[in-house]
Amino acid sequence: MNEYRILIVDDEKNQRQLLSGFLKKKGYVLFEADNGKTALELVREEQIDLLLSDMRMPGLGGLELLEAVRQENPLIEVIMITAYGTVETAVKAMQKGAYTFISKPVNLESLALNVERALEHKTLAMENRELRARIESSPVSEMVATSRKMREVLGIAARVASSKASVLIQGESGTGKELVARAIHDSGNRKEKPFVAVNIAAIPETLLASELFGHEKGSFTGASSRHIGRFERASSGTLFIDEVSEIPLSTQVKLLRVLQEGQIERVGGNSTINVDVRLIAATNQNLNDLVKEGAFREDLFYRLNVVRIDIPPLRARKADIPPLVEHFVARYTKMNGINLDGVDPSAMDMLMKYSWPGNVRELENAIESAVVLCRGNRITPRDLPQNLRKYQTDEMTLLSPTDDPSKPLLERLENLEKYEVLRALEKTRGNRSKAARLLGMSEKNIRDRLKRWEII
Repeated sequence: MNEYRILIVDDEKNQRQLLSGFLKKKGYVLFEADNGKTALELVREEQIDLLLSDMRMPGLGGLELLEAVRQENPLIEVIMITAYGTVETAVKAMQKGAYTFISKPVNLESLALNVERALEHKTLAMENRELRARIESSPVSEMVATSRKMREVLGIAARVASSKASVLIQGESGTGKELVARAIHDSGNRKEKPFVAVNIAAIPETLLASELFGHEKGSFTGASSRHIGRFERASSGTLFIDEVSEIPLSTQVKLLRVLQEGQIERVGGNSTINVDVRLIAATNQNLNDLVKEGAFREDLFYRLNVVRIDIPPLRARKADIPPLVEHFVARYTKMNGINLDGVDPSAMDMLMKYSWPGNVRELENAIESAVVLCRGNRITPRDLPQNLRKYQTDEMTLLSPTDDPSKPLLERLENLEKYEVLRALEKTRGNRSKAARLLGMSEKNIRDRLKRWEII
């Protein structure tokens, strides 16, 4: 157990000794004080993780001590204990930063549970702060964690950063899976080593093994020299495999061997090469479903899925939209030498109501376009991309299929196609694979159309 340090403050000696003896048996390091002044001195002298304080004490009272401790070190968790529990005092304690509030006589098992939860909360807060600090000084500073869901994502990323465990990141296209992977790498003990990324969907199947594991000269037609693969390039560092669900079964076997044995063989080679690689994989599909369908090896899935991080789509974390918008406006005004006063509330309202099937990537494109095309000193609805203005309902913008009959036939057909694609994405909550099956077309066709319509 991590030796957490707990300070008990109570003017009743028997109460202090009871709580101290009980918590020592749980493995904690205990300090005691019989008044608020002594407690505050201990907080300044010792590394205290949790304060257990009586509410009513002579001199410096519990609420005053709570306030002073939070000013001294806001990362110290505080649990208030009182025989005079009322709703009013509980509310005051929580408002001043207490983690929770319990009444005398103290139920020891309930206390142990509250102490454990408070310390878990402290650990998560410290990890989030550390990861955010590292992210802000790294190339992935555009990560925004205002929403609770994204703070949870960063918390998991912080805890796994310095481990050797494989990580599987799942999320829709455009949610920032590679940014999270880079944050994990940059926050871990491999940050000085290479971060190598490979997108499986961008590599022809016939060249995939060569790209991942390398090849020897003459191993196949066109192999005019030795090629060092991504695993060797990432040795001692991190290999990020994007769209891992696209790896064919024949290559999945080879990838499994690397994860099991830490060895590769170049295509056309006879010798094994040891590689020390931390693997992070990402997918926008549900690998569990692919395993059930026989399209993905179950043993490989479990090797990749040691730690799983699910990145929520932008529509599920709308609290992140305003700070993301602010970040992108600042970036593209600086890049283009444009001075703007920000975003008009009516435009922000439109941005908040849209469901963003292309997620953060689509939002970034929309803001870049709006900055460049802005006709005033702040971004208004008329500066936003046409698809945001034309296709808006409660959550998603849709073009009516009954378009103006005076328009050319090809334009009306294009509008109808766009309507059906966006409606399918709305029904499947942005899942392109499911939308493709619903429409009877390939996911690539949907992706190509969204690119053509400048939605991603």
